[in-house]
Amino acid sequence: MEGTMDLRARVVARIAASIGIVGVVTAAYVSLVHVNPTTIALTYVVVILLIATRWGIAESTAASLVAVLCLNFFFLPPVGTFTIADPQNWVALAVFLATAIVASQLSGRARHRNVEAMARQRDLERLYALSRALLLAEGGASLPGAIARRIADTFDLKAVGLYDQRVDAVSWAGSLELPASDGTLRDAARRGVAIPNPSGLAVMPIQLGGVSIGSVAVMDGGLSDTVLHSIANLAAIGLERARSEEATARAEAARQSSELRATVLDALAHDFKTPLTSMKAAAGDLLIGESLTDRQRELAGIIKEDVDRFQALVSDAVQMLRIDAGDFVVHLDRHALREVIDATLRSFAQRLDGHHLVTRVPDVLTVDADRELLALALRQLLDNALKYSPATSTIEVSARSNGDVEIAVSNSGSTIPDRERPRVVERFFRGARARNIPGTGMGLAIVQQIAQAHGGTLTLTSSEEAGTSFTLSLPHEGRRS
Repeated sequence: MEGTMDLRARVVARIAASIGIVGVVTAAYVSLVHVNPTTIALTYVVVILLIATRWGIAESTAASLVAVLCLNFFFLPPVGTFTIADPQNWVALAVFLATAIVASQLSGRARHRNVEAMARQRDLERLYALSRALLLAEGGASLPGAIARRIADTFDLKAVGLYDQRVDAVSWAGSLELPASDGTLRDAARRGVAIPNPSGLAVMPIQLGGVSIGSVAVMDGGLSDTVLHSIANLAAIGLERARSEEATARAEAARQSSELRATVLDALAHDFKTPLTSMKAAAGDLLIGESLTDRQRELAGIIKEDVDRFQALVSDAVQMLRIDAGDFVVHLDRHALREVIDATLRSFAQRLDGHHLVTRVPDVLTVDADRELLALALRQLLDNALKYSPATSTIEVSARSNGDVEIAVSNSGSTIPDRERPRVVERFFRGARARNIPGTGMGLAIVQQIAQAHGGTLTLTSSEEAGTSFTLSLPHEGRRS
């Protein structure tokens, strides 16, 4: 409202100045220079064109009307009255008035178009500067507060508000802050429509892919709707960039954390393996001794088997953390699948705890895979089946060639709820039934990473009738994705 009143006052002042200029020209011809009316009329036309070019249509039109009156009163006989004696002068006066008004209109419109073109160019330059600032700036420049400051500085705005719906926070920038308008920003984001404000605050929703992610408010800028929409689109890109940077930072932090865990555990594994190797050697020496009783020989055998198992657990833990950190390489080679599966099952012989184990693997079936990674994946699937199925249930390991090599580990008597199935391969996910069962929630995520590293997949089926089955599919010819 205040800006509109200022504009009207400026227009009135310019109209008064235009009339004053016509008066000065009239006074000069009346008092100083005596020329014919035609010359005076042409002078008025030139003055009107200059006024139209400099100020606009309203000012030049007012000057045209005043010039007609002055030409009639001071220069057309009878001088000193608004009466015109010669009919030809009526025609001349009408032509002069029409010429002055038309010329002022054309000149004013040309000036108006020029002003609009310059304004569009200025807006484009500002939008370009804003886009560069948001897209090319270093990290941190895409935070909501920084985006608001960029908009305020680029367009010289008194107040800019930015609402990020994801965190439900409003940031203000500029010489004014309008916290009372926070609700308007939230309402615009929720409704997804622009909200006009009588106080001069324009509020636009920020949308990305047709979904509202926030809103932006600007005050006292005189910006067109097109520019406001462009600002909202750039703000959307800035907010999305901020989210991408946050996700990248979290991923990098997670990767470094995984690498650190793997490095620490690798060092611990080395410290563990030294005494374990000594224990295994000692147990082996006891087993070949002749002075042991049957009971002592049985205990020595148990020690040796558990030391082997402990060494395997330590190695698996280190390998799993390296896979989780992405620090591994797949070494493909062709293996007899039955041999790999049998070796893996032998390591579980002491852990069946009443489970009935069935294998259905063709002797001739081969697979192109990294043997260590494939064995680790099988151990994780078997461990999962043992932990989450009743002790009297059946665990079946089967394999077949169906274009790809499919290895299935199934258990009867346990199922996974529908709502949990899409998440079972997420890192650290633990279902409702797993709360009292030891585990880290990493096993199936590691199996999926191994499958993907081979160009394969891990799929799940679960039902009350058939139980739960995980199928590891690997390309028959060792294709890599």
